[in-house]
Amino acid sequence: MISPLRRGPLIMLLLVVLLALAIMLSLGLGAVNIAPRDTLAVLGNLLGLVGPQGDAQVIVEQIRLPRTLMGLLVGSTLALTGAVMQGLFRNPLADPSLIGVSSGAALGAASVIVLGSWLFGGLPSALFPYTTVVGAFGGGVMTTLLVYRLGQTAQGISVASMLLAGIAIAAISGALIGLLSYLADDRMLRTLTFWNMGSLGSANYPRVIALTLCCALIWWRLPQQARALNALLLGESEARHLGVEVERVKRELILLTALGVGACVAVAGLIGFVGLVVPHLIRLMLGVDHRQVLPGAMLLGGGLLLLADVVARTLIAPAELPIGILTALLGAPFFLILLLRSQRGVS
Repeated sequence: MISPLRRGPLIMLLLVVLLALAIMLSLGLGAVNIAPRDTLAVLGNLLGLVGPQGDAQVIVEQIRLPRTLMGLLVGSTLALTGAVMQGLFRNPLADPSLIGVSSGAALGAASVIVLGSWLFGGLPSALFPYTTVVGAFGGGVMTTLLVYRLGQTAQGISVASMLLAGIAIAAISGALIGLLSYLADDRMLRTLTFWNMGSLGSANYPRVIALTLCCALIWWRLPQQARALNALLLGESEARHLGVEVERVKRELILLTALGVGACVAVAGLIGFVGLVVPHLIRLMLGVDHRQVLPGAMLLGGGLLLLADVVARTLIAPAELPIGILTALLGAPFFLILLLRSQRGVS
């Protein structure tokens, strides 16, 4: 029997091993499989340790490495923000989409896809591929600011009001996306449909660098609020008595979550259930202490999304299955199980 003091570090070590395995599989598997030894040789060449590795070097360095890095960043950030939102709302069924950032980002992307030629017709052609990313990020940020404003009361930020406002904004965004889909032609509709399904296929180094700049702040700052989240589990009044600046903490957590989710949705589209499922799995393994939950969610989220991406691009190779379909197929049953368990607990 492993003691609780040793179980935490052991599980963290296993999560690191899982993430390393997921990275190797992501770099090696695809339409053209590359042996682990050759994959390590390519990585050694990038570090200046060995010579060029021919075709394997081109495939890994130019195609799979940026995709792997993007999957790592997106999965870790979505899982981290999901754990934070569940702690903030004190609700195991919460995820980042509750504050409206995902629906706002989807509306921003849909607006650019359908109306882009009219909105950005004067832009240089080299910049036009990035307009969807800018539109998605801007839509997520504006939606979050609106929900945040609607959630403000005389006593401070009301989490319940923000939840209701997020649901309303998500419904309005869905209606507007439906209207844009009705106005779109066949090409626009196909682009919009695949973007809503989520994919890491658009990964390149400029997008990875931009996403890294956003995620670095989130990875650095959110784990520092683990003690505050532990206090908030007792209730806001109790947290204040423990010295937590509740309003400042809530404001920071909400804005950083909006930044992270907005950036992820902007580059990868809608990838659901990662922020819901991963924190639950971590709590089952490590308990409710956010000092362990947050780093554990980052490790498991990155690893699971990379494994899902490997399945998505090998299951029907050489074609590619949208990764959002896989995460929904895995996450939706898990969500229903949680719902049934919560109902039985109430009854």
